[in-house]
Amino acid sequence: MVATCVVVMGVSGAGKSTVAAELATELGAPYIDADDLHTEAAIEKMASGIPLTDQDRHPWLAKVAQVASTRARESDREECIVACSALRKIYRDTLRESLDARFVFLYLRLTPQVLADRLSRRESHFMHKNMLQSQLATLEEPTKDEKDVLVIDIPGEMAREQVIQTSKAQLITLLR
Repeated sequence: MVATCVVVMGVSGAGKSTVAAELATELGAPYIDADDLHTEAAIEKMASGIPLTDQDRHPWLAKVAQVASTRARESDREECIVACSALRKIYRDTLRESLDARFVFLYLRLTPQVLADRLSRRESHFMHKNMLQSQLATLEEPTKDEKDVLVIDIPGEMAREQVIQTSKAQLITLLR
């Protein structure tokens, strides 16, 4: 059986870390926050308001794929849940190219206004509100050709529990 890594993706403020952590708990799977795998240099760059380039992201994504596939293979369920922006198709393709695991994606989609509001309330994260426009400009929303992506539209301030349950139900369908 091939291990499966579920990537909860979206721009900063979408709720990736929260949704991924809660899904991991509910499913009994390991949780990985890809932000924890950034280099210090990348974190300093983003904290200074400088967007990462594809060159910055490539080694990070390779590390995310390696760590996630290893954790999934080592788990009893042969699954793991990853919070990772995966903004562009090429980034998702980098993860998909892992030979050690199958990667599927859960895209949390919110309006720019809701994202900006969420980021303005955030205090202890290196990604600040001023980086939102850069992330939205970088974002390539998944297309219908990406059959391994589920889109979860989150209108306004949808209750976290509802987002989790919707994500879980759709994810179970995708994994079957």
